[in-house]
Amino acid sequence: MILVPIKNLEGAKQRLSPVLDANQRRTLAEAMMEDVLETLASWDARPPVAVVTSDAHAMALAHRRRFQIIPEPDNRSETDAIALATHVVVERGWTATLVIPADIPLVEAAELQSIVDAAPKTGSVLVPSADGRGSNAVLRRPAALFPLRFGDDSFVPHRRAAQATGTAVVVLQLPGIALDVDRPADLAELLGRGGDRRSQRLLRAWNVAERMAAARIA
Repeated sequence: MILVPIKNLEGAKQRLSPVLDANQRRTLAEAMMEDVLETLASWDARPPVAVVTSDAHAMALAHRRRFQIIPEPDNRSETDAIALATHVVVERGWTATLVIPADIPLVEAAELQSIVDAAPKTGSVLVPSADGRGSNAVLRRPAALFPLRFGDDSFVPHRRAAQATGTAVVVLQLPGIALDVDRPADLAELLGRGGDRRSQRLLRAWNVAERMAAARIA
C-alpha cells in the first residue's frame, strides 16, 4: 500500500514566505500534490494508493483518481498521520507500506518502480532527500516493521531504526524523489531541473527565478 500524507493545505509551506505569499504557497502546495498524484496514477504496476488527509481538496483529487482515503481529522503531524495509517493498513491485511510525501513534484513512476523492485522480502528501502537529511520515501515490509518519525533530520534515525530490526536495508539515491520543496533554494532547483510539471509552470508564470535573483534570495 502506498501512503501519501497530506496536511491541511491552509498555511502550507511557511518557509517559502520570503518568495511567495500565503495564497501562492497554498496554490503551489496543491500543484505539487497534483504532480505527485498524477505520477502515481500513471504508474501502471502501482500497488493501491491511500491519501492520508483531512484536506477537502486533497480528498477530491484522491476521489477523482479512485485512490483510497484514510481520514486524518485531527490534522496532526506527518508522523502521527502515518502512524494512524499504518495501523489501518495492518488491520486491512496489507503486508508492506511505501510512504512518500506530496511535495516531491519531480517524482517519476520509474523511480517508484525501482523502490518496489529493490525491496527485500523482509526489510526496508530508504530514499534520502537531496541533502541527505530527510527521508523522501520509505518502504517497510512488513508494514509496521519500525515506526516512522518525520522531520528535517529523519534519514539517519530511520536507517538506524531499520537496521535495529535485523532485516535488510536498501538505500537508493533517486533524483526526482530527492527534491522536496520546502525552502527558497528548492524553488530554484525545481526550476533549474527543467520539465513541465504543474508546479514548474506556476513558478515560471510567477517569474519566481527573476524575483529571487532581484532580491538576491539563494
